[in-house]
Amino acid sequence: MKQDRRRMSAAGLFALCTGLLLPVLAASPAFAQVGGNVLQFFEPVAEEGFRGVAAFLDAQPWVFILVALAIGYPVGKLKIASISLGSTASVLLAAVLMSMTAQAVFDITYSVPGIVSTIFLTLFMYALGLGTGPKFFAGLKSAGLKAIVLGMIIWALNWVICYGGARIFNLESGFAAGLISGSYTITAVLGVAQSAIQSGAAHIPPGMTAEQIGANMAAGYAISYILSSVGIILLLRYLPSMFGHDPVRDAAAAEAAFAGTGSHPLPGTPQSLLLRHEGLDIRAFKVEHDDIVGKTVAQLWQSHPHAPILKVVEDGKAVAELGSHVLRKGDVVAARSDIGELILEGEEIGPEVDDPLARDLAIETADIVVGTHEIAGKTIGELAKTSLAYGLRLTAIFRAGNEIPVGPETDVRFHDVLRLSGTVASIDRAAKALGSRAITDKTLATTEVTYLAIAMAVGYVIGTLSVTIAGIPFALGTSAGCLLAGIFVAYFRSRNPQFGGPVSEGARSFMQDIGLNIFVAALGANVGPKIITALGGDTVIWLALIGTTAALLPVVVAFFVGDRLLGMNSVINAGACAGGRNSTPSLNAILDQSKSQVAAVPYPVSYAVTTVLALIGGYIAQILS
Repeated sequence: MKQDRRRMSAAGLFALCTGLLLPVLAASPAFAQVGGNVLQFFEPVAEEGFRGVAAFLDAQPWVFILVALAIGYPVGKLKIASISLGSTASVLLAAVLMSMTAQAVFDITYSVPGIVSTIFLTLFMYALGLGTGPKFFAGLKSAGLKAIVLGMIIWALNWVICYGGARIFNLESGFAAGLISGSYTITAVLGVAQSAIQSGAAHIPPGMTAEQIGANMAAGYAISYILSSVGIILLLRYLPSMFGHDPVRDAAAAEAAFAGTGSHPLPGTPQSLLLRHEGLDIRAFKVEHDDIVGKTVAQLWQSHPHAPILKVVEDGKAVAELGSHVLRKGDVVAARSDIGELILEGEEIGPEVDDPLARDLAIETADIVVGTHEIAGKTIGELAKTSLAYGLRLTAIFRAGNEIPVGPETDVRFHDVLRLSGTVASIDRAAKALGSRAITDKTLATTEVTYLAIAMAVGYVIGTLSVTIAGIPFALGTSAGCLLAGIFVAYFRSRNPQFGGPVSEGARSFMQDIGLNIFVAALGANVGPKIITALGGDTVIWLALIGTTAALLPVVVAFFVGDRLLGMNSVINAGACAGGRNSTPSLNAILDQSKSQVAAVPYPVSYAVTTVLALIGGYIAQILS
């Protein structure tokens, strides 16, 4: 049977794969058949051409990954009845089908080096941690225990379905552990199940060998892995909507709850430095009133603190030394303040004029840490009377990662973060006076790599540490280690925006998206040949049925418990279920569907618990098989 599959014409299988990759064509089997007939006409030439392409992709795995990305991204955007696969599932399918085609037709086995998967998965997890940031600890307090409960529900049901299904359908030893490993997408389960055999804890049934049990594990793993990987992505992508929730609205509600009472984004988080509408404007006036002539700009500020002069144009040129400049008739001054105050106080200066040079002022927002004890202890009212406040607008104050109320009597403390808006010169002057450095949008134009490398290295090393008890290794895992590293960097940055170096939201988002999709492309290349090997006989039907049920049904049950019994926010519920299923790609699907990073808050909690439980479950399943 295997030989027959490999003798299929390259043209016919190529047409079939095209039909599978493109949903529009998949809906029309006749189209795929016509395509195969047309290609058969050119089969002698086409087969050698396809073999050459397949061999080239085998020799150049990076090109294979790029082709999978190029196919997967546009296919993931296609919608049928408002349902789409999304980029992650589509890239995975494209890679699997390309790998299966090469194996079945040309006997070429694709293999992407494991270091590729490691690099890009850890980059994804670190970027995800940066996006989750300070919300993690707030969410941990409110949803941590519930996330553990959901994770345990998923693990228990998964184990019962895999082990019970293998016994009901009389599957040989090894299949149960393979099904647990594949349906949970935790390859390490195979390792602990093998160790149970090698140590003698699990007996080898009469008439079987350790090698046969290992082959059964691999078959159960391969079949259930691909089905569960794609199925869980689609399920969790739409699960909140299936229960009648709006994921975008629920994500916004969860973010508001985890962010506290403040109305401004925390330092170091996305959109924290966006210049928001403050009811302020810059307007230019011509000096004509005698009461103004002869006074310095500094003197005018003392009498009109709410409308500071930010620029003076004299004889068509901007004045360099602003504070000491003595105003004279004909000068044009630019002030920034509330529009009503500008109109009222502008009348005391002279008529408003349209002077582009005077109004050409760049306004920016900056986060500045209070780094000097000379400022600490003073109130906002006191600081407002000093030159530090000239030309600036205080937007918010953050203390220990929380926004605090702002008023004249609010005291400024060491390591507080002040969010200020004003001209570049005013921002720079304030940063110097506060003994710190201004973090602005310009600062984020480059991405700091040193902190990234150190944090990821520390998280990775911590993830590798393990303790073996009764032959079962207990470890955090390198992926979770990098995730927590990103969370802690973002957490400390919310307290000091200088910590962790600048990382723009665009760079972080790209690192998160491309990291995961390259990981799944490499995964698809490596798992495709194993699926081909596992095909054959009735066993594959039972493996597919048990594996898919074990991967999806426990998640639906757990989500139901979280939604109806625990009253969880639907997006937080879905994130906890993704962690309980150890499925990073499905978490990304939730993030994409909810247009928020908040679903990642409970993910590490349930992920860590169920990783350990799945390993224990695989070990026990092999002993009982």
